[in-house]
Amino acid sequence: MAGWVLMVLLVVCVSSVSSEGSVLEFHTETCINSVVQDPLTGRVYLGAINAIYQLDAFLSLEAKAETGPKKDARSCTPPMSTCMSADLKDTDNINKLLLVHSANGSLIVCGSVYRGICSLLDLSDVSKQIYYSDNKGERTYAASIEENVPVVAVMATFQFKDTPEKKPFSVFLVAKGYGSQDNPKLITTRILENYKDWVVFENIVEASGVQTIPFVPKYQHQFRFAFKDSGFVYFLFSRTQDSSDNRNFSFVSRLCEQDEGYYSYTELQLNCTANGVQYSKVQAAYVTEPGKELARAMLNSGQFGTITVWDKVLFVVASPDGENATDSALCMYPLKRINERVADILKACYIQYGKIGGRTAVYTPYISSTNNPCTNRHSKEIVDQNRCGAEFLRSPLASKPEFALQAESVFNRQGRGHLTAVAIDVENDDTIAFLGNSLGEVLKITKVPVQSCHQKTDCKSCVAQRDPYCGWCVLEGRCTRRSDCLRAEEKNAWLWSPKQQCVKIVSFHPPRLSCKRSQQVMINIPSLPSIRDFDRIHCMVGLYTSNATMVDSMVSCHLPPSEMLPPTPPNQDSVSVPLRIFVNGSVEVAARDYEFYNCAAAVHKAENTPCIACVSRPWACQWNTADHTCSDMSNAESGPNIIKHKQNCPRFENPDPTLIPVGYRTRINFEGVNLEAYKFTIGTELMKQFEDDVTTEETPFFYFSGYVLNTVLVKVDFVVLNKGSPCPLRLVTLYNCSLGREDCSLCKNAHLKYDCVWCARTRSCVFSKLCPTAEEEQDCPPPGITDIIPHYGPLNGGISVTIKGSNLGIQKDDIKSITVAGVPCVHQEEKYSDPKPEAVHPKKGPKAGGTIITITGTALDTASEEDINITVGGVSCPVEQFGKQITCKVGQYGAERVPSDPLPVTVMYGKQTVTQVPASFQFSANPEVADHQPKESFDCGGRKIVVTGSGFDLIQKASVRVQVSADEWSGLHTPLEFVQEAAGKNDTTLQFLSPSVSVNRTHEGLSFRTFIHLDNHIVELQPFEYHPDPTFNKLPSNVITENSMIIVTGRGFSKAMTAKEAQAFLGDVLCNVNTLQDDKLFLDPPTTTPRARSKRQRRDTTSELLDLLIKFGNGEWLVGSVHYERKYEVKLDTIIIPAVIVPMLLIIAISVVCYRRKSQQAEREYEKVKHQLENLEESVRDRCKKEFTDLMIEMEDHTNDLSEGRIPFLDYKTYTDRVFFLPSKDGANDVMITGKLDIPESRRATVAQALNQFSNLLNSKTFLITFIRTLEARPDFNARAKVYFASLLTVALHGKLEYYTDIMRTLLLGLMEEYVQSKNPKLMLRRSETVVERMLCNWMSICLYQFLKDTAGEPLYKLFRAIKHQIEKGPVDAQVKKAKYTLNDTGLLGDDVEYCMLTLQVLVQGEGHDVTPVKVLDCDTISQVKEKIIEQVYKNLPYSQRPKVESVTLEWRPGSTGQILSDLDVTSQKEGRWRRLNTLAHYNVRDNATLVLSRVLHTQQSYYQNHDNHEERNALLEDDKVFHLVRPAEELDEVKSKRGSIKDKSMTKAITEIYLTRLLSVKGTLQQFVDDFFRSVLCSGTIVPPAVKYFFDFLDEQALKHDNVDEETIHIWKTNSLPLRFWVNILKNPHFIFDVHVTEVVDASLSVIAQTFMDACTKSEHKLSRDSPSNKLLYAKEISTYKKMVDDYYKGIRQMVPVSDQDMNTHLTEVSRAYTDKLNTQVALHQLYQYASKYYKEVVLSLDEDPAAQSKQLTLRLQQIAAALENKVTDL
Repeated sequence: MAGWVLMVLLVVCVSSVSSEGSVLEFHTETCINSVVQDPLTGRVYLGAINAIYQLDAFLSLEAKAETGPKKDARSCTPPMSTCMSADLKDTDNINKLLLVHSANGSLIVCGSVYRGICSLLDLSDVSKQIYYSDNKGERTYAASIEENVPVVAVMATFQFKDTPEKKPFSVFLVAKGYGSQDNPKLITTRILENYKDWVVFENIVEASGVQTIPFVPKYQHQFRFAFKDSGFVYFLFSRTQDSSDNRNFSFVSRLCEQDEGYYSYTELQLNCTANGVQYSKVQAAYVTEPGKELARAMLNSGQFGTITVWDKVLFVVASPDGENATDSALCMYPLKRINERVADILKACYIQYGKIGGRTAVYTPYISSTNNPCTNRHSKEIVDQNRCGAEFLRSPLASKPEFALQAESVFNRQGRGHLTAVAIDVENDDTIAFLGNSLGEVLKITKVPVQSCHQKTDCKSCVAQRDPYCGWCVLEGRCTRRSDCLRAEEKNAWLWSPKQQCVKIVSFHPPRLSCKRSQQVMINIPSLPSIRDFDRIHCMVGLYTSNATMVDSMVSCHLPPSEMLPPTPPNQDSVSVPLRIFVNGSVEVAARDYEFYNCAAAVHKAENTPCIACVSRPWACQWNTADHTCSDMSNAESGPNIIKHKQNCPRFENPDPTLIPVGYRTRINFEGVNLEAYKFTIGTELMKQFEDDVTTEETPFFYFSGYVLNTVLVKVDFVVLNKGSPCPLRLVTLYNCSLGREDCSLCKNAHLKYDCVWCARTRSCVFSKLCPTAEEEQDCPPPGITDIIPHYGPLNGGISVTIKGSNLGIQKDDIKSITVAGVPCVHQEEKYSDPKPEAVHPKKGPKAGGTIITITGTALDTASEEDINITVGGVSCPVEQFGKQITCKVGQYGAERVPSDPLPVTVMYGKQTVTQVPASFQFSANPEVADHQPKESFDCGGRKIVVTGSGFDLIQKASVRVQVSADEWSGLHTPLEFVQEAAGKNDTTLQFLSPSVSVNRTHEGLSFRTFIHLDNHIVELQPFEYHPDPTFNKLPSNVITENSMIIVTGRGFSKAMTAKEAQAFLGDVLCNVNTLQDDKLFLDPPTTTPRARSKRQRRDTTSELLDLLIKFGNGEWLVGSVHYERKYEVKLDTIIIPAVIVPMLLIIAISVVCYRRKSQQAEREYEKVKHQLENLEESVRDRCKKEFTDLMIEMEDHTNDLSEGRIPFLDYKTYTDRVFFLPSKDGANDVMITGKLDIPESRRATVAQALNQFSNLLNSKTFLITFIRTLEARPDFNARAKVYFASLLTVALHGKLEYYTDIMRTLLLGLMEEYVQSKNPKLMLRRSETVVERMLCNWMSICLYQFLKDTAGEPLYKLFRAIKHQIEKGPVDAQVKKAKYTLNDTGLLGDDVEYCMLTLQVLVQGEGHDVTPVKVLDCDTISQVKEKIIEQVYKNLPYSQRPKVESVTLEWRPGSTGQILSDLDVTSQKEGRWRRLNTLAHYNVRDNATLVLSRVLHTQQSYYQNHDNHEERNALLEDDKVFHLVRPAEELDEVKSKRGSIKDKSMTKAITEIYLTRLLSVKGTLQQFVDDFFRSVLCSGTIVPPAVKYFFDFLDEQALKHDNVDEETIHIWKTNSLPLRFWVNILKNPHFIFDVHVTEVVDASLSVIAQTFMDACTKSEHKLSRDSPSNKLLYAKEISTYKKMVDDYYKGIRQMVPVSDQDMNTHLTEVSRAYTDKLNTQVALHQLYQYASKYYKEVVLSLDEDPAAQSKQLTLRLQQIAAALENKVTDL
């Protein structure tokens, strides 16, 4: 298809326009949002921000209307005079919609201020307003107040069926997405005149199913285009499919122009693809006729069906789904195909039960029901009669994705801004698409192609533009539009590329002419336009002009006379003269050179062969042998002397001999052709002026006696002359015997054909005939030696000697013996051997080269190193070492494909000897560096750097190099480089020690760059920083005791060092580095007595000073000399101990040692804690900042998921099930959640009927109020039963929520009266002690569901994810459910567990080969690792759809075999009676290890029930006490009970309390997320659910009726009804609204935030002390801010516009309609009846005592229901 697309489409880029000519422009002060043109006047109207511009057809300003900024408030309803002035602020007016209404000369303008009110402006002067009104209410709000919600519209006519006599009036149909405060209707029909009860701009189609409430997140519309055609209105838009699929898809919807209820509204999905890529988000569209060429191309392609030039085509520009997509595509959809597909959808629904080809093809959007909408079948006649739909026909309808209309893109563009606009034009039967993109290109397109035509002054450049607008007007000689060319309709008169070429002269007759002649020439020009009688045509040949005539469609011109022709140039035999054809004076239509030849000059082309040169040229020439001339061919001349053909020319052939010796006269024989009648002489340039006669031997053979030639070996032409006329003799060769044969041996080795001999007299090699026989030497003279290399050698010999000289022989046998200083010298025969390379090692190397290969074989050291040239598959390999083995370094491989095929290694000796090892070396991909740790080093270097990646086994030499640049800032004159070779490597790991960098740090501009050199492959390590070496302070004390911690102070320690890497020596003993901070080092004292390191100090026994040495990598710092003292020294060697008391003393000594060690340990711990506390506040602050930064970075992926609509909201039924019934005693197995009732099949119909009657009975307010009060009066109807009963009642009455609300209000009034009368109104609604209190909670849950999904859900989910993520960053004890990072002090892990972060590469078995990286901790149990893997691998699935931990196994494959990982197995560590759960560290799983996750056939019941071996299982079950990170405190106390002390325990507790600072760290990290959630819930400036306003107004209204209800009481009522009753419940239980799993550790932190929320809602002040719980202290600072937020929230709601009972009932009715059919209503009724049955007598008695119940016979109805449900006979 691409071929014809290029032929018919032209995309004009603005960058190419700006340089070609002036473009009409108009600039506005603000952004332009909409543009329309009046087709009658050509005026252009621009809708910008705050202004409307009126321009003429040349883009000159005619008028301007200021439309903003305006005083407006989003929450206020116009007119603004009724709004509070404090809420009003200057607001920009975005003019979203412009429509030309030509019928009454008005411009329809709709902006974003004042809720989207429209106005009418004068088309002739937009500064004049025709109509505007802001007091007509919501019914006239047409546009959207949201900036990012586009609005489209189209003019139409409308006529009501009930008033056919009235003339149709003008309307405009508006389509827009749903904004936060917009009307929910997606499409409205707006009237433009007052009619009946309607006012201007009011929507006249009130009952429409095309609206969004309550499915805002489900369908997110972006309308882009609207148009009208053949009685139908079309809208083009993108939207999501449903709540489970948040991807955007393109749709076109159609409805009848006269449709009063949008019954014909039908949506058809449009798919636009390019090379398999889906462009699913429409950006712009245009509809027009396709043009002749495009229509033909579309027809021929077979993809668009039958299409003509009159059929309209919808051109659509779309982009891939996603906010940052930059690619775009242009697709075409014939309107005929769209209508046919819509007709198929309607037919399928109304006649074929919604199916096409047996598959469901139709569904109903904007309606919550998932049932088949096409269950009713209608006759074809009814459907045909109601083509525009009817109320009894199902609507709206939409096509399933499988039945979308497909189209392949005709143009697609990658990158540089996605396309946002399209316009189509047809010019000269060709179609041109003008496209604009998001970067502002191609905006001004009306005049661009036209103005560029005139700039082209010749045909070639004109058609080269490939612009359908421009063509070459042949008879006018200019580049014009077709309409500007007067005779464009004539054939070939207007030429346009690519299908046409410029006018060309194809041929001449005659094709060429002699310069001595002049005649008419016929010019063939097939593409010449028709030359009419009034056209004047003439030719110009050079400077000669002649009139031309048309002869049978050819042009006839007279050529100029010979004297007017230019002379023939030297060394040429022709001259070309331009021939041009003109029409009507100066218009040149065609041109071409005409050639005039000169026969007399032809012989100059080959003067030695004049005859052949004359007759073999393409001219009409002949050769005269009589006068030796070349002339024009003439039929009048003939005879034997006239030669007209090449074969008749005289010539010599086959010379013999072909070899002629220099200096010897040699006879040469020839074979002659056409030479019979002539006598010839022969000569050559070497013979000077000498010529020799040629003698005829026997026809046709000739000879001449030869000539003595003295020259070197050359090729020579002899020329045979005949009276000055030469003819050629074939090539002969002259040779010289002495050339290259300087001595006798070389001369005798010459080839026999040269007949060379060594002449003694001349002592040279000559031709044999030149040397007398007597002087010819038969034997060569003795050898002559001129040089010996080397000149010196060892006395013992054994070295090779090279001898140079003359007559040294030709073959080896020629040399009989060689002696050096009288000692025989062996002639080295191997020097003549043939080298044979046989093998190459290694056989692989990186593409970058640098591999040193070793070539082995036989006789490889033949010749010298300079003679060797080695290549590997054509890649140069310079020799490194030459000998019996050859090594060379391979160069860079230039081809793209790696790994390459096995390539040959070629070894070339000199220029002739080529040897090869085939298929011996292969180039592989360059090694890849994935990561490196650590990323810093001190200048001193020596820090261990580990580089991870792949392909390192290919590398032979690896080094790290640090480059320090030399520039004006560094202070260096030359760059510096520091190198360190690799310390170790394998295929995936390289180990280096960072190079030592010796630079002057006084200059701040030093630039360090670190590179890894892997053979020839160079990779920069980024980031890698060098820091100045640390500085150390002197020790404050020069005494160190064995039980005191050593503290070293200084600066810059932690910039490039850790405690594990640092080393400290006290004397000769290594001290453990306990803690490393930036300014402090904490060293444990040595466990053994240190000694001095130097021998001098050891000899000096009087000096007890020991050096304290700190070592960071290569750097060593002596920070002081100290004395080391030991305490409690016992000198037993001076005491004489009686043998009888030795055992006693030993026991005492052991006790003392144990006590001393314990005391020393405790003192060291206290010493360490004391110094840690000094910087505690700063440490906490820094940690909060770092953790928050890390968390925000890590949460980016989650935020991206949220932006794509991936919040796992529960559907409404699951949400209500969990809120209402999950807390019940049966939990998830409650019958209301399962929906299963145990009713026999035979009774189901009876039960269903009876339950419907019971439902009707519940709809009696008298019965229901009596029923509830009777149950609440029973003492055994406890609080749990009340909560459950209220939830059942909520589900049973969900179909009539307005009635449910009425019941709730009635019960609340009674409850309120009861609390007010009891003098303690503040206690109302505090707990769910009554049915109505739980009803209120459920009512809030129902009414706030949509608010949760739209507003508060996202910050709540982010808060939940942030808490979960922050907790999982640190260790979490799987047994005691405590974590290092938490907000709850009771859940804080009090031990400092060592751990490190690992990244696992997880492969899911059976789900492809994609590897998912997962971050875990090495201290995680296997179950915890599984949880993290499942969450990452299945992150796009909600929790309920993910595999459970028990259903998967985890396998680690460190080598060829795999290992199943489990929490407990036979390898588990055992400590006494306790067994530790296995962790990744236990299995020694390393970073970047590959694990395989696979499903299991059976569910694992626990961590030790997944073993097949029975013995292993029994062994594991011997002890059921397991622990993870810490053992339970009581167990530790039990172990220490016998040897612990009060001091030990207090010490442990004191040290544990230090970890409470982690609460501050976590709190600071999560603060932003907590604030965001509180703001979303407690900010009245945004959307407030109508239920909240409605209920708060109800409380305020009732409070006014009671004197003892003050503001504090109202505040408490509101707090108890909303924050505490709903928000705290949702905050503590995110799984009520989201499909997530809340662990105990996460729940503990959520509880702290929930408690903070509750504290913020109370009026009482919190008095905090040091004894207050940590959870209260944690948010003490923020509580006052939150309290103010609550107060402002309540005040803001009170100031809002009231929600009427009608508005509330409308909202509740919509909720009922949308969700009721999804709930288990029948089950709820059945469960409610169980209460009626249990308290049957009490209920009947209460009904009998109520007169209203008696009058309605409620008792009788209940008895009838009981009889049916319980299948028994009653009193009736």
